[in-house]
Amino acid sequence: MRFPLTRSLRSRTLALAAALALLTTLLLGAIPATAQGGRVDFWLTVLHNNDAESKLIGFMTAANEPYAGAARFKTVVDQLKDEALTGVPPSPSADRGVVMVSSGDNFLAGAEFTASLEKGVPFYDAIAMNLIGYDAIAIGNHEFDFGPDVLADFIAGVEPSVPFLSANIDVSAEPTLDALADAGRITGSTIVETGGEMVGIIGATTPQLPNISSPRNVVVNEVVPAVQAEVEELEGQGVNKIILISHLQNVNEDLALAGELTGIDIMVAGGGDELLARKNTALAPGDGPPVGDYPLEAIDAEGRSVPVITTAGDFKYVGRLVVGFDDEGNLLRISKHLSGPVRVVGFGKDGVAPDPEMLTQVVQPVADFVAGLAENVLAQSEVDLNGLRGQVEGETILQPGVRNSETNLGDLTADSMLWQAQQKAADFGVDAPQVALQNGGGIRNNSVIPAGDITELHTFQILAFTNFVSIKEDIPAELFKAVLETSVSEIGNGRFGQWAGVTFTYDPDAQPRVIDAETCAVSNPGARVQDVFVNGTQIFDDGAFVGPTGWTVDLATNDFTFRGGDCYDFGGGGFTTVGVTYQQALVNFLTDPSGLNGLISAADYPVGGEGRIVRLP
Repeated sequence: MRFPLTRSLRSRTLALAAALALLTTLLLGAIPATAQGGRVDFWLTVLHNNDAESKLIGFMTAANEPYAGAARFKTVVDQLKDEALTGVPPSPSADRGVVMVSSGDNFLAGAEFTASLEKGVPFYDAIAMNLIGYDAIAIGNHEFDFGPDVLADFIAGVEPSVPFLSANIDVSAEPTLDALADAGRITGSTIVETGGEMVGIIGATTPQLPNISSPRNVVVNEVVPAVQAEVEELEGQGVNKIILISHLQNVNEDLALAGELTGIDIMVAGGGDELLARKNTALAPGDGPPVGDYPLEAIDAEGRSVPVITTAGDFKYVGRLVVGFDDEGNLLRISKHLSGPVRVVGFGKDGVAPDPEMLTQVVQPVADFVAGLAENVLAQSEVDLNGLRGQVEGETILQPGVRNSETNLGDLTADSMLWQAQQKAADFGVDAPQVALQNGGGIRNNSVIPAGDITELHTFQILAFTNFVSIKEDIPAELFKAVLETSVSEIGNGRFGQWAGVTFTYDPDAQPRVIDAETCAVSNPGARVQDVFVNGTQIFDDGAFVGPTGWTVDLATNDFTFRGGDCYDFGGGGFTTVGVTYQQALVNFLTDPSGLNGLISAADYPVGGEGRIVRLP
């Protein structure tokens, strides 16, 4: 049994040790992780990925060259695991071990995951994770997009020996997840034995979870005390090498978090999809430039250097960090020439063949399902449809998209929401809505769909979640304006609203509504929204109410938004779900004779939208 030492006492100052560290750097390509010297007794290879998001099939370049996908990803992982244990070591006398981890968002709504939902447990994504061979898996935000019960089904399909980690979530109020927690399948941390050494792994999930997904009764606690408690528990068991795998939405969150923690040796971030790589690293097609070096460096609360790593998602890379520890658990070195993202491609000198078992069990059945969707043509479009997320710099729009501007695809999705809600309202005993809102973050294709065939596959790519069309009646004017203010409060954010039944102007230079992303607390109501018209009737003029006395509006949106997603607030009183997902609503609107009857016209959906949202100069 090893006993943990106080990390602040682990510095090495001997000149001879420093000289040996420098010599190792020059001869072996290893760089000191801190100012420490000393001899490496154990080399640990950390293999990792994040944000795989059900991209099981992979992609093709314009030259018809394959890359990414679960089958080639497994091949690369197998090669790197073998190399970690049997290849040329950074130093021959040290022991070696390897762990494989995921930092969350292991599946995502869309056509490929729909194949899993149609199939049932085990989901194809779970089968893929079993074949890849993970030691620990962090719980991200997208794991809750279908609610806790679907997450429970996903976990049930993964090998029982593989834990799902999050130190800061409490699942006790969700019976299906609580049963998994009781069985040790969901926990805050785990210990992996590799190369004769114990490696502790802790998980953490973004505190924004209730506002960006659908965790229902899952409680999200503060990250720092939860993680630090797990560190102390592991150190109490003699573990002196500890990894944090987190899904905090942005690697900068991990860099900041490090300064509030002690005892963490390596941080593996997820959720931001950032590409970290050193100069001359081979990248996946279309990627680059990297946003930073691999690894980044953070400083913990005791002044220790902590490497922070992450990868771009979609099975495009296997991240690899090779680090050297001494016998007391001090991280002494990072192997420079072995560490970095390893791209997953099927061409070039580093091209690999797809794993045949993954092809048979996962990729081919999913590809067959998706192909069936692509063959079902629902409508014709006379115009290119802009579903790009868009790009902004501050408040400046660099590329129009559904998260920063009205677009014709945004109009189409909002119109389908309004049309479907109006069709269903009487069946559920509620008033037909006059307006509809579709949050930009719920439009998922991130592409321009060219004029021509619109297929069922397109509808899954555009509206990927199981969000249900819902109605709320009698929203008063001031609350409606607050909703409009929320929709333009942070240009480029997923809460940016696409609207039907309403036109309005907003001033980006005016005071925005200020909303805390974690708590949704509002510290300023905002004054961007100026003139508002609902079905031709002016309701606000220069931000002042001018509508009929006692005016209210009935509004349709998805249940995610009504439940406070993206920090929308519709007041109390509940809402009514009408039993149709927003993807199904789009299908129905495209095909029904009382909808578009199979034609998206350029007159109804011009490029840039029809002026429902006007940004003042």
